[in-house]
Amino acid sequence: MSEWNLADEYQTSAGKVAAGKCGQGPDLVLAHGWPWSSYSWHRLIPTLALRYTVHWYDMPGYGKSEKHSDQRTSLDVQGAVFVEMLSHWGLNRPTVIAHDFGGATTLRAHLLHGSDFERYVLMNVVAMRPWGSGFFDHVGKHVEAFQGLPHHIHQAIVEAYIRGAVASDVSQADLEQLVAPWLTEEGSRSFYRQFAQADEKYTAEIEPLFGQIRCPTKVIWGTKDPWIPIERGEALHDLIGQNRFEAMKDVGHLPQLEVPDRVLKAISDLL
Repeated sequence: MSEWNLADEYQTSAGKVAAGKCGQGPDLVLAHGWPWSSYSWHRLIPTLALRYTVHWYDMPGYGKSEKHSDQRTSLDVQGAVFVEMLSHWGLNRPTVIAHDFGGATTLRAHLLHGSDFERYVLMNVVAMRPWGSGFFDHVGKHVEAFQGLPHHIHQAIVEAYIRGAVASDVSQADLEQLVAPWLTEEGSRSFYRQFAQADEKYTAEIEPLFGQIRCPTKVIWGTKDPWIPIERGEALHDLIGQNRFEAMKDVGHLPQLEVPDRVLKAISDLL
């Protein structure tokens, strides 16, 4: 059975990256966001793999990929690494489905680095300023204080932060898998390092270019996203200038885990 795995490892300019793939057919790449990992796609992969060769990886600093103290993992780095991963896989024009920071990551690869996509889905993505919750901003200003927290308090923060992204039920097993990479010593340091390296200039650089996307693109958004309001998705859709937008009623920031069947239906017309 085709399912999520991390059987492969690649060396990138930002460290070793854990990756996986399955299925047969045209190439499709899944790009996760913050503070997730490629595991966030595991409910979509079996169905997508019936028609596609599906590729995914944990971003440097995330999931099971390398994390180290002087590592740069900001969005400019992630955009460059996405290009490197396409090269590692030998992909020229894959279909791409991106979520959260995966949006800015793949948009930078496409608009600044020349990566071409066959089709493109942007789901609850970080792409336009302003981005980040009040908590996100607060931690970014006090990273050193948070890095010194006792383990049980850190765990409670990560769990609460991740639970705060959803508007409908997500299984306890899925939540535990999303939280787990951040609970090791290196994972804890990396968790707060992401806040410190967040910078809206990396989306400011691409915002004027959204009308230059070179492939059929659909924007999908949960109407109850507590992190990035649907108005931001509507504005992104307007700037892209293609008539493909779908609001997912009563869904939060993690549609692929909250309502995977509805996500598959929403992307089927484009794919």
